Amino acid sequence: MKQIISPSLLSANFLKLEDDINIINKSNADWFHIDVMDGVFVPNISFGFPIIKFIKKAAEKPLDVHLMIVDPDKYITDFKNVGADYLTVHYETCNHLHRTIQNIKANGMKAGVSLNPHTNISVLEDVIGDLDLVLLMSVNPGFGGQKFIENTYKKIEQLSILKEKYNKNLIIEIDGGVDNTNYKKLLDKGANALVAGSYIFKSENMFEAIDVLKG
Repeated sequence: MKQIISPSLLSANFLKLEDDINIINKSNADWFHIDVMDGVFVPNISFGFPIIKFIKKAAEKPLDVHLMIVDPDKYITDFKNVGADYLTVHYETCNHLHRTIQNIKANGMKAGVSLNPHTNISVLEDVIGDLDLVLLMSVNPGFGGQKFIENTYKKIEQLSILKEKYNKNLIIEIDGGVDNTNYKKLLDKGANALVAGSYIFKSENMFEAIDVLKG
């Protein structure tokens, strides 16, 4: 499978959001990555339901929605209603992770789980067979433009072992500090989906930046 590129709209120009969405529509990117932050689980606040509903109307590609919020179970149906295609929750926020995953799927979405940099891959062993996607945070969540954490490579290797054992169709997505200096190594280690924000939206030519990651 050719790697999936999911530009993070957190780095878009909010004054010209529709223009940036249209660029992604016309590009070789695959998804729109939407970071939802509540100011509690992470020290920032971002997109709410009205904005995501607008993005869905303008977007011609799937919405890859990443919830960095406490108690995500309360809002699963709401995210389905505003257009999420992939819905990813954090392991660290779910007391009953298996139930959360099943609820996401029951609402007709693909289910993902994200791990913070300090969380061990082994916590996913009992649910990985039920997942469509695992998102590894390669920075501490909450802000764009952070420096990539090198330990991510080891975690991809560990996750790839579980993928081979339990779920060969699993998408391994990397979020944080992804750019033209590290994308090849991430793919070589086993990732097959890359989230990129600053690298794409701050580039002189967004189409070319996406094509570099697309390979």
